[in-house]
Amino acid sequence: MPSQATIIANAIELSLAFIGIVVLWRWVLRPAARANRSTEPAPVWEAPVSDFLLFLWLLITGGILGQFAAAALFRPLGLSSDGQLIFGNAAFEFGMLGGIAVFRLGLRHESWGTFAPMKALVSGLATFLIAVPLVDFTGLVWQYLMTLAGLPVERQDMIGRLVNAESHTLLICMILLACVTAPIAEEMIFRAGIFRYARTRLPRWAALLVPACLFAALHQNLASFAQLAVLGVVFSLAYERTGRIGTAIVAHGLFNAHTALLVLLDPSSAN
Repeated sequence: MPSQATIIANAIELSLAFIGIVVLWRWVLRPAARANRSTEPAPVWEAPVSDFLLFLWLLITGGILGQFAAAALFRPLGLSSDGQLIFGNAAFEFGMLGGIAVFRLGLRHESWGTFAPMKALVSGLATFLIAVPLVDFTGLVWQYLMTLAGLPVERQDMIGRLVNAESHTLLICMILLACVTAPIAEEMIFRAGIFRYARTRLPRWAALLVPACLFAALHQNLASFAQLAVLGVVFSLAYERTGRIGTAIVAHGLFNAHTALLVLLDPSSAN
């Protein structure tokens, strides 16, 4: 018999999925929604290959320098392996954001989309709700196919660390990393960077699929690859539709917060 926590977690997920289907119809699928598209221009990056390569070099270099700095700073503190991994990941993401900042503010002065906080919150919430049923359905199909193929369905390493966090401080740091730092860094890279550049070089379907698959592969977990790829496509479509990178950042943060909540409420849901 399912535990009370499992029942509550399932009820939350089913409720979000139902609301998401309603929002998907009202905001995207119904004729009136299709006719009422945003007047914001589709985000594209018409830059030479050299600029794009410079962007990649700066964000990778920034990430590596961030990790070196973190190693030097936290080594004397005697952190556990989990603590070193969490703070190392945070330093890598902050370093990449630093590289992006150098590119945007120091070398290439250009707009990558507006934020518009209130509009981003509303459209980001709607994007998150739309993503829930799509990701849930994809997950069911993907895990069924993996089972048929005899492949192990294993949870992401970070989810396991979240469930087994050795202290409240480390748990809070992991949640902040997942819900704030990671969404900002990953959306600036995969949506405002790679997707926006690919929109000027590839067919639209490929421009949507390539950064989504790279985003999924970054998490290094086969069992969640298809779900994360779908999530990446949803975020790119939301960015394209609204012209606001803030929409994708808010949706990403909400999705990660929802995942963390369900996992902490019912650790068995992470299996």
